[in-house]
Amino acid sequence: MIENVIGRFDLPLGVATNFTVNGRDYLIPMAVEEPSIVAGASYMARIARTCGGFETSSSAPIMRAQVQVLSTRDPFGARARLLAHKAQILEEANAKDKVLIGLGGGCKDIEVHVFEDTAVGPMVVLHLLVDVRDAMGANTVNTMAETIAPTIEAITGGTVRLRILSNLADLRLARATVRLTPDSLKTSEFSGERMASGIVEACALALVDPYRAATHNKGIMNGVDPLVVATGNDWRAVEAGAHAWACRSGRYSSLSRWELDGEGRLVGTLEMPMPLGLVGGATKTHPAARAALALLGVRSASELAEIAVAVGLAQNMAALRALATEGIQRGHMALHARNIAIVAGAVGDQIEVVAREMADARDVSVDRAKAVLAQLVN
Repeated sequence: MIENVIGRFDLPLGVATNFTVNGRDYLIPMAVEEPSIVAGASYMARIARTCGGFETSSSAPIMRAQVQVLSTRDPFGARARLLAHKAQILEEANAKDKVLIGLGGGCKDIEVHVFEDTAVGPMVVLHLLVDVRDAMGANTVNTMAETIAPTIEAITGGTVRLRILSNLADLRLARATVRLTPDSLKTSEFSGERMASGIVEACALALVDPYRAATHNKGIMNGVDPLVVATGNDWRAVEAGAHAWACRSGRYSSLSRWELDGEGRLVGTLEMPMPLGLVGGATKTHPAARAALALLGVRSASELAEIAVAVGLAQNMAALRALATEGIQRGHMALHARNIAIVAGAVGDQIEVVAREMADARDVSVDRAKAVLAQLVN
């Protein structure tokens, strides 16, 4: 799969349960090393399940390819000429992938942007807008961009430099919504109303403060990334697009929104770029990725994208619920106890015993683990 291979670096592959998305039940494969993620997503999905689960939707799988044109004397005139030659550009781009055209995809439109003042002078940037169907689309759009480069130079009189996709897939969006009654949120310690208001208050800080938003969004990606990795997709591309999308207003902010509706229900929404594929790359060459997709049972890349956003919203809810009540460390550290036990030297059956003792005492630390282990040995 890659160069200079010396071995494999394995991640735990878990399964999140209880997910109902658009009325259909799913088992969610998640490849991740951090404790509490699979448990948190599963628990929140169980709560959501009692209220009908997650509702999702998505836009068409449109990816962008950028063609940068330098040294144009009349950049706005060049823009006008490119737009006038739209039909020719689309025809040449689509000539490279008859299979994609046969599936209903292909280059559907163009955009042309002018940047008048850059470090290298004025530039014109053509965007190819390509429906990539069930592929992630990087190879497809890159090939199209390279194919049309000579034509772009002839039309503009400039010099083409970059010809590559953009990972800000702002036309390939997936959305998830969940509505939770106060009764579904209540615990022995907190009322449902208190829980709901606490989650809304926690989200409010992420909406206005980039320092909180970075951690808030990382919590969302804690759910998204493990599914993306497990299915052999490009999690770096998804991360790049997500954080660029979070800055679209000019200030980095929360990807999700939590609010209370007129009936007092907690409503969570998440919309973000989600460029995932079912064909090409590791989705076809990696046996574990193929097994994960078979477990998931998705029928299209859009369905996979919608599930990923639902998992991200569930994971976000898990983090906010903990922050709004007992704090993030109580549950997280209890699940992290096994790792601490191993660091302290526990082996075999000792690991579970030491982890349980630390969790019961609410003191998950290496010092505590060593003390418990010393008692067991003696």
